[in-house]
Amino acid sequence: MIDKYEIVIGCEIHTQLLTKTKAFCACENRYGGMPDTRVCPVCLGLPGAMPRVSKGYVELGAVAGLALNCDIASYTKFDRKHYFYPDLAKGYQITQYDLPLCTDGFVDLPLVHYPKEEQPGEKNCRTENFAGENCIIDNKYRRIRIERIHLEEDVGKSLHLEGKHSYIDYNRSGTPLIEIVTKPDMTSPEEAALFMQTVQEILRYVKVTKGNLEEGNMRCDANINLNVWEDGKLYHTPISEIKNLNSFKAIKDACTYEAKRQLKEFQEDRKEFNPGFKNTMGWNEAEGQTVIQRTKNSFVDYRFVVEPDIKPFTVSAELVEKAAEKVGELPEQKRVRFQEEYKLTQFDSEVLTGTRELSLWYEEAAEQSKNPKRTANLIIAELLAVLNEKKQTINDISITPKHIAELSDALEEKRITSKQGKEIFAQMLETNALPSEIIKEKGFEVVSDSGAIEKIVDEVIQNNPKAIEDFKKGKTNVVGWLMGQVMKASQGKANPGEATKLINQKLSTL
Repeated sequence: MIDKYEIVIGCEIHTQLLTKTKAFCACENRYGGMPDTRVCPVCLGLPGAMPRVSKGYVELGAVAGLALNCDIASYTKFDRKHYFYPDLAKGYQITQYDLPLCTDGFVDLPLVHYPKEEQPGEKNCRTENFAGENCIIDNKYRRIRIERIHLEEDVGKSLHLEGKHSYIDYNRSGTPLIEIVTKPDMTSPEEAALFMQTVQEILRYVKVTKGNLEEGNMRCDANINLNVWEDGKLYHTPISEIKNLNSFKAIKDACTYEAKRQLKEFQEDRKEFNPGFKNTMGWNEAEGQTVIQRTKNSFVDYRFVVEPDIKPFTVSAELVEKAAEKVGELPEQKRVRFQEEYKLTQFDSEVLTGTRELSLWYEEAAEQSKNPKRTANLIIAELLAVLNEKKQTINDISITPKHIAELSDALEEKRITSKQGKEIFAQMLETNALPSEIIKEKGFEVVSDSGAIEKIVDEVIQNNPKAIEDFKKGKTNVVGWLMGQVMKASQGKANPGEATKLINQKLSTL
């Protein structure tokens, strides 16, 4: 009888890099377009064609490695990985085998995104990884180890159109890739999805990749098996590699299904782990199930050899230093700093660090304003709402951080009402005029002088005797109605707080 089981997941994330040209030739590196229009003898694998390594390719690989806390090799090389598939024109892929560019990295996943029962101190919190090492960092993060990041080229794309034939588009062939290989440190489908989401965010931040899963320039292979305890004895199920998962939902759903399938298979057929064997699975999203594609016997199938057309090379300290400069402050570091420096909530900081551009835009506005928290609220509640509706990003707007900072200060100092603030915001987006200019043009400056407001309050009370009688009879909603009359009489310029205070004072003496 099965006592319990646990899921073991390791990920291999393939990410296309944002170089101008392909990995080993001068063809343009760009998504889409007419099939087979951005190809040459090198990326088509024609006889006699000689590949040449792009320096920018290696540098971006180093940027990715440093962003994911890896060591960068000072000496590395390329290898040939042999396998036959129609979209691999030359019958082998140029990749890296035993001397990858990046090794021994890690990603720390914020525990705030884990279920409550998996938080530190709770019964389901796993404090050690499968190697027996502590994986909880500062009681705030769970560490996922990265074994390696290696450089390799992408293959062409198979097109299965209606009819009897399939076609190959070789435009993608030779596109520069990195493959991020983790240790088997993840214990749930949700954690695997969170890991890929975090990696995507980091690599976008350092401008290594677009990270668009729908375009295929980031995709994940999930290696999954189970540790099963039966009658006190530990068993391991065979590893399944689920290929080409192109959404966070697909990662979660595919791993969830495969875990259940493996448990059932173990119960029925007693299949156990073999270190030289794994199943290659596909994910049928429409059917909601994994399907077996092939079986393979580890690296023996690939017949790795050193790439004879590309000499091994050294990676200079200057290249690594230049890559480090491009990494800068990463999203989680920025979130923590925003919470400490600007007193933002976890939610606010996560929204405002969604992209590097947005975080820099907010920070510039915050530094120019008197209340960074109010400035954050304006950006999140007003500006991002407009951008989301128009399907735009912060790069698409014409107003500057100074516009938001001025509007924030005008509200903070109660020089305008919140209603006026919304009107100013709308006009600001339409005309690019600064809030100070709009306030002056519209005569929106709030009247805060208590004497002037008191005079208006006295007139409103004197002109509305029925409302006063209703108040004396216990109708408390009269206060709000009188407040509306004061705002109307002042053309919206009376300071709402001061006006409310005076109305209550006057009514209390009646």
